[in-house]
Amino acid sequence: MNDYFDNWTVQVRKGLLDLCVLYALADEERYGYDLVKRLVDLPGMGVTEGTLYPLLSRLRLQGLVRTRLEESSEGPARKYYALTSEGRRILELMEEYMDKLNEGTRALRQKGGRS
Repeated sequence: MNDYFDNWTVQVRKGLLDLCVLYALADEERYGYDLVKRLVDLPGMGVTEGTLYPLLSRLRLQGLVRTRLEESSEGPARKYYALTSEGRRILELMEEYMDKLNEGTRALRQKGGRS
């Protein structure tokens, strides 16, 4: 791949990763490694633990997720992450924005003859 495309894909992934994390927490709380396993399988995202944990920390500081510790019989205590009400509100706004953005890019693509 060329440098321009590589840089572009990195920027797209950065922008979408917050949304993907919020989606992964939308239905239930999850512990960190469970989130990594869910997100690592997303085609094109390239998520690693080193990427995810700082993001989760930032989302917590921004009030979008909350955490709790739970003892585990399989090792150290697990930190669980869940959406806050503000996190749910932001997720809805992100969904609306992505829907509009996708609709607009589809329209441009069709008008440009690349349907």
